[in-house]
Amino acid sequence: MNGHMSRLPGNKPSRFIPYLIPGIIGIVCIIIIPFVWNIYLSFTQWRGVGKIKYIGLKNWERLFADRTFWQSFINSFWIIVAIVVIPTILGLLISSILTDVIQKKFGGKVASTLRALYYLPQLLPVAVAAIVMGWIFRPEDGVINSIFSTFGLNSLQHNWLGSPNTALPVLMFILGWIQLGYPIVIFMSGLQRVNPELYEAASLDGANWFQKFLVVTLPSIIPELLVVTLTATIGALKTFAPVYLLTKGGPGTRTIVPSYYSYNQFFQVQQIGYGAAISTALTVVIILFAIVFTIIQKKVEKNIL
Repeated sequence: MNGHMSRLPGNKPSRFIPYLIPGIIGIVCIIIIPFVWNIYLSFTQWRGVGKIKYIGLKNWERLFADRTFWQSFINSFWIIVAIVVIPTILGLLISSILTDVIQKKFGGKVASTLRALYYLPQLLPVAVAAIVMGWIFRPEDGVINSIFSTFGLNSLQHNWLGSPNTALPVLMFILGWIQLGYPIVIFMSGLQRVNPELYEAASLDGANWFQKFLVVTLPSIIPELLVVTLTATIGALKTFAPVYLLTKGGPGTRTIVPSYYSYNQFFQVQQIGYGAAISTALTVVIILFAIVFTIIQKKVEKNIL
């Protein structure tokens, strides 16, 4: 019957082609053409105006010898820790507590309210969240330094985002605060499909909360865990707005990341070709990571199923 229906004139795949054309045009114009143009520019010397000069692999040779470029990727590793590792670990624990403890003792409304509070920073535009946190850590009259001043702890006042020792840790804290609600919401939705009988069986076997978390909760939400890890890591590698608004990559190169370094070369130094090489290298890293992670994800899910 299905084969017969697929041969009916009204079900020809060609009928749907016109509906795909606008999307295909959008992908070509917004993604493919700019990407190919960016790759071409990475082999040129251009200041944004005038003649484009082809210089071969000189930008790429400079890139691999550029300490600032490698420093930006080292900083990206710490950004991944702040956006992926810490929020994922905390999200697992908090979502499990909200589902297994808070929801059972105080009801679903309390758990939902707490979940919404954790997710609130995600609802704010990144620029707004960064500006608010920048005000809190401002050296002159920021909230943190004002609190220290109120309690007579002036010696603890600090230029939190302007000091080489604290700029990156504070930036990591801000990014982690913004990101935390995302894994909590994803994990809580995954926990809703876990069979309660598994928890009851574990309780009968004498398992405590942490043992049930390791044996029942964690294995049950591995698909959600993989999705959060992939999407958050790609987001971490593309981090730009908080760095641009809070530190401008400084002090020095202490908080510089590839996306901001590329922006700096594009619009501030006006070395378009070199900026294109940086952004192309970042794109290649993201694509390779996505491919490898997707392969790993399929193998893990296959073993689970």
